[in-house]
This record gives sequence, structure tokens and C-alpha cells, in this order.
Amino acid sequence: MKNDITDQIISCLIKEKLITDEQVRHAKKIKSKIVSSKRLLDILKDLKYVTDKQIKTALAHHKHSLKIGDLLVEFGYITNEKLEAALRIQKSSKGKRLGEILVEQNFITEDDFRDLLYIQFGFLHIEPDIQEVDKELISKASIKLYRHYSILPMYQQKGKPLIAFADPFDEKSLKGATEIFGSDFIIAVASHNAIFSSLNKVEHGSKTTIIKEDPDSVQAIVDSIIQSAILEEASDIHFEPFKNKFAVRFRQDGILVHYKDFPLEIRPMLTSRIKIMSSANIAEKRMHQGGRISFDFNGTEYDLRVSFYVSVFGEKIVLRILNNMNQLIGIEHIGMSPKLLKRFLQDALEIPSGVVLVTGPTGSGKTTTVYSCINHIKKPEISIITAEEPVEYIVKDVIQCSINPSINLTYKETLRHIVRQDPDVIVIGEIRDTYSADVAVHAALTGHKVLTTFHTEDSIGGLIRLMNMDIDAFLVSSTVVCVLAQRLLRKVCDKCAEPYHLTPEDLYRLEYTPADVAKSQFAKGKGCSRCRYTGYKGRTAVFEMLILNEFVRDAILNKKSSYEIRKISIETSGLLTLLEDAIHKASSGITTIEEIFRCVPKLIKPRSIQEIKRLQGN
Repeated sequence: MKNDITDQIISCLIKEKLITDEQVRHAKKIKSKIVSSKRLLDILKDLKYVTDKQIKTALAHHKHSLKIGDLLVEFGYITNEKLEAALRIQKSSKGKRLGEILVEQNFITEDDFRDLLYIQFGFLHIEPDIQEVDKELISKASIKLYRHYSILPMYQQKGKPLIAFADPFDEKSLKGATEIFGSDFIIAVASHNAIFSSLNKVEHGSKTTIIKEDPDSVQAIVDSIIQSAILEEASDIHFEPFKNKFAVRFRQDGILVHYKDFPLEIRPMLTSRIKIMSSANIAEKRMHQGGRISFDFNGTEYDLRVSFYVSVFGEKIVLRILNNMNQLIGIEHIGMSPKLLKRFLQDALEIPSGVVLVTGPTGSGKTTTVYSCINHIKKPEISIITAEEPVEYIVKDVIQCSINPSINLTYKETLRHIVRQDPDVIVIGEIRDTYSADVAVHAALTGHKVLTTFHTEDSIGGLIRLMNMDIDAFLVSSTVVCVLAQRLLRKVCDKCAEPYHLTPEDLYRLEYTPADVAKSQFAKGKGCSRCRYTGYKGRTAVFEMLILNEFVRDAILNKKSSYEIRKISIETSGLLTLLEDAIHKASSGITTIEEIFRCVPKLIKPRSIQEIKRLQGN
């Protein structure tokens, strides 16, 4: 099927005299020689024979009878798997169009879909502007009727009225437009929110507030959004202002998923409501702000951290849903292999002093790991004290401090006092500057155990960055006992998982041969209702643990490069890289190759899967 589509597109380009037969033959010759499964159209574009815009324009001119789904796959908007998932949803839904499902499932954006409508049907994609609306044309019917049909008459073009449709295939909309303007009109496509926003502006002139300011209804909307996010196990809620809509998205399993769009008119009231709930300044709209919300749902109290960010279209709001006490994960359940976990406990966590660094980018699960460590080592006979911004978990029998710069309760001020509290274990939420790094290493020098997080790409990067913060190499080598780097990867949905065979491109990127992966059990989710047709459900962590031995410490003292330290660590301390741990989990069907390429850095060539499993204790 894919070859048929490509052939039809190539034929169209040749008819338009945009490319020649000779150029097509040359591109096919190149394609046959490269390892990756690159599309012929991409090769033609790489060779500068044709541009993406020329391809789309040529197809629009020829009104090609290609299926919209096939076009979306061919132009790289979606994968075959996502198209198949959307078609399965369509079969079980009542009359929903494929494009509507693709947008609802977050497989494609509205803009990309309208772009394809132009290619397939020649429908013009427009962004309505009330300055362009012909008053005489729009006066042919009431605004209420236009809302009912989800259409917006714009202006006369070549003697015909140009009408913007939210859905140019909706029979009700087409029938309504025909009743008002006759059968001879030009179809354009605009988003539903853009059409309604423009109709509101036309109806009320410069006034845009058409929603009655009902505090109870606004409160109900905000509560409903937060409740839905909790039920969907989202970690964050994004309220995003754009030109023609106010969008809400949830972060689920590390990926943003579209939840709902609201009209622009409701944005000020929703923003004000969230400011009231989080004790932020309701009158301040020019400065970034922060706050916290305590939200009760089904008898459970949830702590929400709120951030207001001023943008050109208004304030963007992000609510982080912080985990509560009963969601603490035991150290044995964070995703480490038994052999790695045993070594981490014995050689890092359970020794009496030294710095343990947990590194990784934002959203990689560092805080969860640190709290699992705290929960594991806490005992009645030891004193644990923390400095965090903010406290995300409440841990029983642990003294926790939440940083609050607005009252001068800063990291610097807190860390200055923390060592005077006679602690056995000090937890620093994050090393942010030279001062916090200096406190960590000097506390370890005086016999304290220090747990902290750091934003670095891998374990070696944590050591190098400490030295770049003017921490003496001797202090780093003598106080740091372990650097644990990690990432969170989405897990294959166990309900729709099926075997996956690595492609030549997968093997090329991993630097493996077919024989290297012959005995592995790679998997991929087909997509089902349980996983929202993504093929993924839940997340798992992958780790890179560096236990500093005398060879690694000597390399630090001699200020070796990160490449040299990594090589020494692999050879002498049993270091398994993030990539190798991820490959181990993918080869066992826990995650996918796609997730590895999306989330995990490749700094050196991975060892064989058999060697990785041996080092993991399998």
C-alpha cells in the first residue's frame, strides 16, 4: 500500500514537471544502498530535487484520491501503528470521522490535519480575523445560526462567498451553508474554537466576554479538571492560552495528552479561580507567580504546586500533582535489577557517610528515588533532616523543611543551619550552586550521610559538573561514594503487547547485528482502550550506577576527561550505562526501542545483550 501511495505522489510530481524520471531513478538507487528505512520522498527532498511545499501544492492541484490516513503516514505525521489504532477506535465509535479521532487521541494536531485536508481536497486552511469578515455577507443570517452550523462566512472571493467550516464533511454544516448562501461557495477550514471566538467578537464588537461570570460554574470546571487529572493518574496539568483557544493538557506517563479546549472568554475567570485557590496575587498579570493548592478528592488530600507564567496570549498555568504519603515507592520497587539493587544498598546507601548523587533531567524520577532511599534508611536511632523546594512527600519520623524564598527561607540560609541540627543524614533537594555543593561535600567530610539530586545527563557528568563548580577534585574523590543516573521510560501495555522485530534502522542505531538480538523478546503495544491506544501503560526507570573505587577516584584526582573516567568505570567498577540498562529492559519486553531512542543518551557503543544480562545477574 505504501509503495502505491509513493508511486502516485511521484507520478503527480513528474506530471507537474517538478522532478524528472532520471532524478527518481537516482533517488531509488541511493535508497537501496542506505541501511535506514528512509522514505523515497525524503531522499528526493534531501537531494534538493523538490521541497515539501511543492509536493503538497502539487497534490492539492491534482485533487488526488488518496485516503487521508495513508497521506498522514506518507508525510510522516503519524505512524502506521497509530493509524491502525485510530481505525480501530473509529470502528467502535458512532459516526466519528478519522480526523476527529486522530486529533482527540493526540496522534496529530489540528493544524497538521487541516494541512492534509488542503492536500487531499484543496480546502484552504485559514485563521479567522474579524477584520476580514464581510459585514454584508455575515448579515445574511444570525450569529446564533452560524454557531449552530459551526460556520463563519468570511468574504467574497472570485464572486463566491468563502465560508470557514469547523468540519467541511459535516452534513448539517454543509446543508446550513447551502440554505443561507446557495450551493456555490468556497470551502475553507478553521478550528472550532477560532470560528466561535470570531463569531463572539462579531456579535459583541470589541467585547469578548460572553460567558456569565458565575463563580460556582467556574469553580466546578476547575475542580472537574483537577479530578479528571487525578483519575487519569496525570503528574501535571497544563492550562495554555493561544490566539484562538484556551487548551488544557495532562502529562501522563511523561507525555502531554490533550484533555479539552475552552473558549478564550473563560480564560480570565479560570485563571482568577486558580489564583484564589493557590493564594496567588489575583491582580498581578504582568509577573510570573507561584503557589500551592490543597485539594481534597474522594477523602484523599492532594498537594498541588502551581506556576503562573506570563505569555503573549495570557498566563500559562501548570499544576504539578505531588505524590502523597501512601504513594511512596519501596526501594525494591523502583526498577533496579536485583544485582544492581544489592550493590546500591551495600556499597552506597547503607554506609555511614559520603555523598550519594541522584542525577537526571527534570521528570526522570530523581525525587521518587531519593524518597525511597530515605524511607529505606530511616530508623529510630538516626536523625534525618531535609531541605527541599518544595516538600513533595511527607515521610513519617523525618524532619522536613520546605524552602520559601518569599520569607527569606532560602537554600543558603537553611543549609547554614542544617548542619547545626546534629543530623546523621542530610537530604538536599537539589544541588543548585557552588554553595549547596560545598555544603554537601563538607558535611560528608565531617561524617554525615548526604543524599541529593543533580541535573546532569549521566553519572560521569555529575562528577565533572561538581568539579566545574569549583569543588576541589580531592573533595569530590574523597566524599562522593555513588552517582546514580536515571531516566523514566514508558512501559509496553501488557494487554495489547505483541512481539516486535527490530528493523535494519534499529540495528544500525544500536550497532547490533540480527544475530545479536536473535534470542531477545522485544515487544510493542498494538494499542487498546486500556492504554488510550498509545501502546504504553505506566513507566519504568532505567539506571546507571557509578560506585567510586580507587581507580575512578584516581582518575578524578588526575582530572581525566569524562570519556576516560567512563572507560575506567566500565572496566574496573562494573558500570552499566543507561543505554545498556534500557536495552536490557527492552529486550525483555518491558519497554520499546522507540522509548530508548527518545529518552536515553548514547555516549558509547553498548555491549552485547548477553553480556549486559550477565552483568545484571540474569
